[in-house]
Amino acid sequence: MFSYYIKLAALSIRRNPVLSTLMMAAIAVGIGAFMTMLTMHHIVSGNPIWWKNDVLFAVGVDTWNPDEPYDDERPELPAEQLTYRDANALQESDIPTYKTYMFKIAGVIQPENEEVAPFIETGRMAFNDFFPMFDVPFLYGSAWADSADQRDEMVVVLAKRANDKVFGGEDSVGKRVAIDGREYTVVGVLKEWDPRPKYYDLNNGPFHESEAFYLPARLFETLEPQRSGNNNCWKPEDIQSFQDFIASECTWIQYWVQLDTREQQDAYRDFLGAYLQEQARLGRSARPDQHLMATPEEWMEIQEVVGDDNRVLVGLSALFLIVCLLNTVGLLLAKFLGRAGEISVRRALGASKLDIFRQQLVECGFIGLLGGVIGIGLSGLGLIAVKSMYRFEGSVMMDGEMIATAFITAVLASIAAGLWPAWQICRVPPAGYLKTQ
Repeated sequence: MFSYYIKLAALSIRRNPVLSTLMMAAIAVGIGAFMTMLTMHHIVSGNPIWWKNDVLFAVGVDTWNPDEPYDDERPELPAEQLTYRDANALQESDIPTYKTYMFKIAGVIQPENEEVAPFIETGRMAFNDFFPMFDVPFLYGSAWADSADQRDEMVVVLAKRANDKVFGGEDSVGKRVAIDGREYTVVGVLKEWDPRPKYYDLNNGPFHESEAFYLPARLFETLEPQRSGNNNCWKPEDIQSFQDFIASECTWIQYWVQLDTREQQDAYRDFLGAYLQEQARLGRSARPDQHLMATPEEWMEIQEVVGDDNRVLVGLSALFLIVCLLNTVGLLLAKFLGRAGEISVRRALGASKLDIFRQQLVECGFIGLLGGVIGIGLSGLGLIAVKSMYRFEGSVMMDGEMIATAFITAVLASIAAGLWPAWQICRVPPAGYLKTQ
């Protein structure tokens, strides 16, 4: 019976193409606007590493200005980043399963192939725990050895896009690449990996593209590379040299740990408190009771990755979809009443009101499905138009979940819009129309 209703729906659309097209257009525009905003909200509010949310922690310690908090509105929170001194001290703890401090840098990659021009890319300096901690996938090779985290070793892990540019996408492990005039040995190449939001570094653009290369953090003092991240200082600093900078109270380093058990987590909290007490005894402006261990989900909430404007836009787009559906109700009613004679004949031949009602709803769902297909196309165009609002780098597309949501929303919304028109046509007395047939 359902296939028969689908056949009747297709014949009805062909018989009255103008009204059918108007209904599909109304649904498509509403779905396009709604899914554009919903997809953006889905992207910015998602947790890219949800399966490890309970064991990963962004770490903060409060060595900020003793006279005023880092954030006046949230005085209980420490600074978003760490000083170089604090980061190195925390790195000495053996409590975490994985641990790393890290920061963003920039460099010029110089391919050996003269046909490929040198290009500027962002990079990240970290410890090798960065890769297993965040489940970073490798296409070739692996992270650098532990020895590179203890002494200077000129090694690099390349992102796939950098490897494609420099080596044409082939396995480059063991080959050499020049960055800022220094040569590094490639030890690993990543698969496509671009988490959005970039939860591990929300301070330097949550929707910026992930880094093109990764270097051992221990090389920092040797290389003195060009940093590319945010830097905050709470007091005037007389910085005349690189050593002055790394000894300052300026914060610019992100720090993450993986703590797999409750015992590790409790021990690490005690460790942070003890460290701040020690710093206070040494005369620094440390607050022992103000340290932070935030899961990725908590960290994105603290950093307000999802703004109120995004939620408002989702709400407004939902209201716009409702307006489109109200227009569809009128069109459906006109379409169904125009077929009152045909429906009266079916009633006279034995079709019940329920049969007629089901037939009309199947037709509504079919129109909604077609409108949803067009709406997904419009959503794609909408995403291209609005992605600059969140300063996304790279492509922004609907994933499988959002595509399925678009189809389901379109069909259910169309059926909901057709409930009243379908009920009204079922109530029309067939006798008056049968006299004219």
